Amino acid sequence: MTIFLFMIIILCASILQTSTGFGFSIMATPFLLLIFEPREAIQINLVLSLVISVALIAKIRKDVDTGILKRFIVGSLPGLPIGMTIFLVADAEKLKMGIGIIILILTILLMRHFRLKKSKQRDLLVGSVSGVMTTGIGMPGPPLLLYFSGTDTKKESLRATTLAFYLFIYFVSLVVQVMFAGTSQTAWRSSAMALPVVAVGLYFGQLLFHRINQKIFRLFTYAILLFTGIYLLVQTL
Repeated sequence: MTIFLFMIIILCASILQTSTGFGFSIMATPFLLLIFEPREAIQINLVLSLVISVALIAKIRKDVDTGILKRFIVGSLPGLPIGMTIFLVADAEKLKMGIGIIILILTILLMRHFRLKKSKQRDLLVGSVSGVMTTGIGMPGPPLLLYFSGTDTKKESLRATTLAFYLFIYFVSLVVQVMFAGTSQTAWRSSAMALPVVAVGLYFGQLLFHRINQKIFRLFTYAILLFTGIYLLVQTL
């Protein structure tokens, strides 16, 4: 029963990640924590998200905004060690509560048509926050998603740029996690077991992406952000 639940989680998260460019960690991590220890759940998330990004990047590289991508990467560099420090020493419950509240507030503002203008400074800041959240709680997506939604980025560019950034952030975060938090055979065996399911998710996710218009894509975005914020708050209660 546990293996069946694990496969369903991975399939749904893979379809979501492939069709939107985000959402694997947001959807998978809460449920993986019901099955695995936090370190294992985060590392399975990192490995499989990296696999998805590698599998898709060749097809979508033409839609990548390389300028923003470079600034995200530069911005994430100081954020990664900060997030790892938080993961090792901070009160995880208080951290999740704070992040959950911030995500909910910002999502509500976006739903009420609050918008931002892109700038190089904001690109760097978003990359930094994403770096902190990747190694801290295994969720790099919300800062990017909030930023891209607030700047009305087209779904093609959002998906491609986010997945390209994940190639970097997930790889580095996985290395940092293994070096400083250790790893286990369970994390790697479970990741390998899930690869065929990820392949199925890639196929159906691609089909879904071509059937989602910009309006529905934005609704998906809001729904995922609201789910993330509420989940992080509920976890602390």
